[in-house]
Parts: sequence; structure tokens; C-alpha cells
Amino acid sequence: MGLQRENNKWPRSTKFALSACAAAVAEIVTFPLDLTKTRLQLQGEAALGKPADGGRGQMVYRGMLRTAIGIMREEGPLKLWQGVTPAIYRQIVYSGVRMVAYEQLRDSVLGRNADASFPFWKAVVGGMAAGALGQFVASPTDLVKVQMQMEGRRRLEGKPPRVHGVYHAFLKIVSEGGIRGLWAGWVPNVQRAALVNLGDLTTYDTVKHVLLRNTSLQDNSLCHALASTCSGLVAATMGTPADVVKTRIMNQPRDGNGRGILYKSSTDCLIQSVQGEGLKSLYKGFIPTWMRMAPWSMTFWLTFEQIRRALGVASF
Repeated sequence: MGLQRENNKWPRSTKFALSACAAAVAEIVTFPLDLTKTRLQLQGEAALGKPADGGRGQMVYRGMLRTAIGIMREEGPLKLWQGVTPAIYRQIVYSGVRMVAYEQLRDSVLGRNADASFPFWKAVVGGMAAGALGQFVASPTDLVKVQMQMEGRRRLEGKPPRVHGVYHAFLKIVSEGGIRGLWAGWVPNVQRAALVNLGDLTTYDTVKHVLLRNTSLQDNSLCHALASTCSGLVAATMGTPADVVKTRIMNQPRDGNGRGILYKSSTDCLIQSVQGEGLKSLYKGFIPTWMRMAPWSMTFWLTFEQIRRALGVASF
């Protein structure tokens, strides 16, 4: 109960700022892997047509490394960070909200046991709820990020650019679909976030406190690194299928009313992807997703815990 009282002394705005800072650092470090993952997920979309290769679409890149090298060679090394600005905006909102929401649920709403332990089922509920809330609030910035990430590919294909910056992207989306257009693809986005945070928040919190209670490890960087390694793997496994659907829905062209042309809904996108490309299409980009989530998770949690410790905030 002492830890809970210590946490409650700090205002939510402070915890939001700490989470946002740690997330921004992790996002900048690992963003090229996110861009690579997005490119891999979008190539070969069955809804774009059925060419002579059996309906699987043209495979521009094969594998994470070749994709990254191809982007650097064809578009320039700095293009690996194309879309990083809205990605940072998104992480400030998303991570700030999810972390504050989870701690609030854990420490005040759902409640710990008498021995200060947090039951696994409560961690699951808290992680999924916090992730869903954070992603719903941050969905507009995620939409802008996905569209900006694909601009380099469009230029190489001879297509006109859709957006010329973060501000222009927001204006374009609102002009075509109204305010509601900023939440295009929010359903698979929120579903993905709930699953990812089931893997990330729930796994990290659970593994960390299991290690502290059952091993000789102290609440230090080694413990945080082990817990974050587990959380990154589980988060990637849980979230990749919803991430593929989310990316495709957000990137699809839209009609004059802001409705998607290729997919009617996330379910329709899921069905078309499986029918046209097989079940393995739902794990397109899994390796770069995992290879990004693992260092992202480790960078975030180590930075987050160290910032809290430096400022005298109780360990997460």
C-alpha cells in the first residue's frame, strides 16, 4: 500500500509528461522499423487488383532488410524517418493517456490485493481498457502518420503526392471526410491497441512483479529489461493481424464522402486479405513489427523507469 500512496502523490499531468518523454525517445530510435513494417503490410493488397501472379499483387520488397535498403537506395536514408513528426505526436497522446489510465485503473479503480499484488485478470482488463482509450484519442495522428509514410513510395510510382506535411494532411482529411474522417480506421486501430497493450502493459507489469516476488532480482534495469523483452514479443504476436487491417484501411483511397473505396469495414478488409492472400497475410510485417516492438518496448520502459526514479516518482 505504500507504493500506491507514493504513486497517488504525483499528479496525473506529471505522469503523462514522463510517459510522453519516454515514448518520444523510443519512437525516434525505432521509427525506421515502423516505416519498413508499414511498407511490407501494404504491398500486394488483394483489393488493388488481380494481376497475372495469381492475385497476390506485385511484391516490391521481400523481407525487412531488403525493404529498408530499398527505401534508402531509392528514396534516401532520411526517408526512413518520413512521418516521424505525426508519429511523435501520436505517441505523446497515446502513451501519455494509456499509461496514466492504466496506473489509475490499477491503483484506484480495480484495486490491488492486500499484499499490493495485482491479479492477472485485472491487469488484462486494465491493459486492454487503457490501450483502447489511448488509441481512440490518438487515432487522428496515427492516420496522418500512415499516409505520410507512403508518400515516398507514391512518388517513385509516378503518383501525385497526397499530402505535403502534417498540417496539410490534417486539413486534407477534414476537407474530404469532415471531423469524422480523422477517425477513419479507428475500430481496427482501437482493437489493435487493446491487444497490443494486453501484451505490453499487462505482460510488463505482470512479469516485472513476478520477478521481484519470486527471484533475487531487484527493481533495477536488468529486471526492467527482462520484463520489457517479454512484453515486446507478446505485444507483436497479439497485435500484428489487427495492425495489418488498420494500416490497409487507413491507407485506402476515399470517395467524395470520405468513405473507403477498397474496404467497407475492418471485417471486409480482413476477409479480402485472407481470401486474396491467405492467412499469412495477417502476419505480414511480423518480423519488423517484433524487431521494432522489442527495442521500442525496452527503450520505452528503461527510459520511463529511469526518468521516474530520477524525479523521485515511485517505480511503475
